[in-house]
Amino acid sequence: MNANSQWTLDYPPLFAWFEYFLSHIARLIDHNMLKVENLNYASSNTILFQRGTVIFLDLVYAYGVKEVGKVFCTSFDEYVIFIVFSLCNMGLLLVDHVHFQYNGFLLGILLLAIANVSKINKQKAILFGTLWFALLLNLKHIYLYVAPAFLVWLLRSYCMNGGSFFRRLYMLGSIVIITLIISFGPFASQLPQIISRLFPFKRGLVHAYWAANAWALYIGIDKIASLILKQLGWLKVTRSAVMTGGLVQEQSFLVLPTPTPIVTFLLTIFTMMPALYYLLCKKEYMNPKQFVRCLVLCVLCSFMFGWHVHEKAILTAIIPLCVLAATDKNDARIYLILSSAGHTALLPLLYPSNLIPLKILVLLVFMSAGFLVFSRKFNVNFLYFYEYIYVINLPVLTVYETIIHKLIFGEKLPFLPLALTSLYCAIGVTYSWVVYYYMFLRYSKINNYKNKIQ
Repeated sequence: MNANSQWTLDYPPLFAWFEYFLSHIARLIDHNMLKVENLNYASSNTILFQRGTVIFLDLVYAYGVKEVGKVFCTSFDEYVIFIVFSLCNMGLLLVDHVHFQYNGFLLGILLLAIANVSKINKQKAILFGTLWFALLLNLKHIYLYVAPAFLVWLLRSYCMNGGSFFRRLYMLGSIVIITLIISFGPFASQLPQIISRLFPFKRGLVHAYWAANAWALYIGIDKIASLILKQLGWLKVTRSAVMTGGLVQEQSFLVLPTPTPIVTFLLTIFTMMPALYYLLCKKEYMNPKQFVRCLVLCVLCSFMFGWHVHEKAILTAIIPLCVLAATDKNDARIYLILSSAGHTALLPLLYPSNLIPLKILVLLVFMSAGFLVFSRKFNVNFLYFYEYIYVINLPVLTVYETIIHKLIFGEKLPFLPLALTSLYCAIGVTYSWVVYYYMFLRYSKINNYKNKIQ
């Protein structure tokens, strides 16, 4: 094992094959970028090549957007809204094209999987969708977040729909197993090393910059409680909580219990169960829109309570939710709140000072476009007053984080603006999750009420 670089190799083997393929092209551009000892190497040709691969692979994302739009959008207006907000997603623009990652490529495959498995009357399409999702899991294991929704949906819409349950289950299982063998087979002797890298439980509950989830709020409560108890003389500190040093490490708490990986796993599974149960057992949930809603909820449950969650993982909820935002005002309402909070939480990843104007401008344009388009589409002011106040304060928070804090405090309290960003955005993400879950579970009662009226 080579340990020259500080960066971890936390992608499944299929992504390694993908990068191996890219390396054959890269050596023709600048062979020095392939030298392991060349840390922080950034020639102009290297940057051009890397940016170019991201742009080229966004064609996969564009194709996924096109295919899923054809399935869910019932009018030209809906299709245009979905296309624009998906292809112009500010999170992908900043994380992929400025920060440099391949999230668009991976999300494109997710959309292709969603589009195909949603064609419940086309068996061949469902099998192709299963293959797309199996490939996706072997490219990036973060998509295990949505695996329960896919599993339940495929059982309900394919295996239990039309007889031949075991034959159909065998076909789905064969696709997944063969994909796993092709991906992991050549690395069978290194499986323990691969597993330890894919699931880094020793790296701590949260990142150096907390993702905007339940654990950010949990840490915030612990910090506030410890300060109050110290002032009252009720807390004798023999150690310090390690969560604001900007380091990736194991965390300890002063007042609240310290969560363990098994606790986060059980919380994630427990919170998913009601949505999965409704998708599997409720007759009125047997439609592709409910599958996508369940998928979004599974992502949010994992994002809220998962171990060592990346802040960019919120895109896995925002992009599928955009599929329905163009067609339903309730989905659009949650999309606007979630995307505004989730995207704001991504902005500290772009820390160079020369990017400050870009970050603020992109956020303002994206949020303004959302308000304008969805208000006109549904002819209603679909945010409550307190939701509107919350959302419009997000750009103010970004201005404080990037400009005002340094003007007031200088170099003091460097982690405070990041903590405030995480906490404020976590409130919006948590609110979106709770309200969207409530709406999902209420769907059957609302549907039954409408049927009685008719």
